Amino acid sequence: MSAEPLEIHLEEQDLGRSLRDDVRTGLTAEEKWLPPKWFYDARGSELFEEITRLPEYYPTRAERAVLAERAATIAELTGAKTLIELGSGSSEKTRLLLDAFTRRGGLGTFVPLDVSVSALRQSTAEIAVDYPGLRVRGIVGDFTRHLDRLPTGGRRLVLFLGGTIGNLLPAERAGFLAAMRAALEPGDWLLIGTDLVKDPAVVVPAYDDAAGVTAEFNRNVLRVVNRELGADFDPEGFAHVALWDPRREWIEMRLRARRPMRVRVLDLAVAFAEGEELRTEVSAKFRPEGIAAELGAARFAAHDFWTDPDGLFGVTLARAG
Repeated sequence: MSAEPLEIHLEEQDLGRSLRDDVRTGLTAEEKWLPPKWFYDARGSELFEEITRLPEYYPTRAERAVLAERAATIAELTGAKTLIELGSGSSEKTRLLLDAFTRRGGLGTFVPLDVSVSALRQSTAEIAVDYPGLRVRGIVGDFTRHLDRLPTGGRRLVLFLGGTIGNLLPAERAGFLAAMRAALEPGDWLLIGTDLVKDPAVVVPAYDDAAGVTAEFNRNVLRVVNRELGADFDPEGFAHVALWDPRREWIEMRLRARRPMRVRVLDLAVAFAEGEELRTEVSAKFRPEGIAAELGAARFAAHDFWTDPDGLFGVTLARAG
């Protein structure tokens, strides 16, 4: 069975408008920032795939270990007819779940949602070939804006893997989980991956690897802004910084100006003092009781919580109440 034509709720002009808005807002803030979604052009996606294979970067391996062990249990507990994945990318880890559901029987539809048309077109085509009995319906959209476009009916399981929820600030997480609950019916399921609080000596190298791949990934956001908006950032003029915030229990990735600079972008002239930092990502780490509380506030009941053998990464199965 071939994949269905992509359902597109996010056009190129939407992405362009969103980028312009984020750049204008973030670069004129008192403490400058850009959101992490702009890392991911084709080159950024390649760099991130490379990061997931680095020895320092434990989250991907740890989450995969959980899914490999628990996929059959998840299929049995949920009995889902429709599997929906948010921010799906290549859907590589999802195949562990697709395999388990295929063995169990009963899964009819897979719905990956992602902002990238090219990534989604490739992954849906490959999955349709590898799982010929499955209806594959890709949605081009933003999980912070288009949850109301998810297919309805049947027993649904939504996947939000990779610890991506940690990139949202607390108020954004609350808003996302509330919107997610509003998009689901009572009894539907949510499977969410969260990186766990641990020794900063383990966390920080995952965001500041010895080979410098994460540094290139971080600077890629400047290359995206240069290409898309005609800006004149000098990416090599910025040093990659990864800092652990013990109070908020999150990692911040930043770009630190190596010298004074004035950058032209849109109709702005943005000054950077030497040593001034531009925040590009927050990656929150969680405690099990905190995950359950945030889910509960959004009217989800945590049903099961699993970790890898080393307790590095958590996967929570929750049900809409």
